[in-house]
Amino acid sequence: MTQAPTDLRSIVVEREIPLAPETIWNALTKADLIREWLMDNDFELKLGYEFNFRAEPMFGWKGVTDCEVLEIEPLERLRYSWNASGEQAEGGLKSVVTWTLTGVENGTLVRMDHYGFRPQDEGGYQAMGSGWPQIVARLEEVSAKAM
Repeated sequence: MTQAPTDLRSIVVEREIPLAPETIWNALTKADLIREWLMDNDFELKLGYEFNFRAEPMFGWKGVTDCEVLEIEPLERLRYSWNASGEQAEGGLKSVVTWTLTGVENGTLVRMDHYGFRPQDEGGYQAMGSGWPQIVARLEEVSAKAM
């Protein structure tokens, strides 16, 4: 976790996964696979596509995160907005998630950067800071099964 000069913080998780970038990309971009490692969704790999993630409400989060696909670089980068309605932080959490895949000798270096946490988002920052490493581990498991 890092502190940006603008007081917006990021959660960054990096993990080397012994699978090809194509295999990880598949799990990052197919709604049925995303459902297995993250949550229910209506994702489509289309620039500008608006979708949402859905789960049981918890920790001041209403259970729906509205998103929009902001960037697609096939097999390399996927970026989407992350607008989670909550009861704790005024206006909810408005942030951006970026997935970067880099081929390495033994597979793929996966980097997840969730940027945009304001000081008033501290509860979400703490909860998601401990949750994202587990989610990235599940991404690896689902990717391996989907080969």
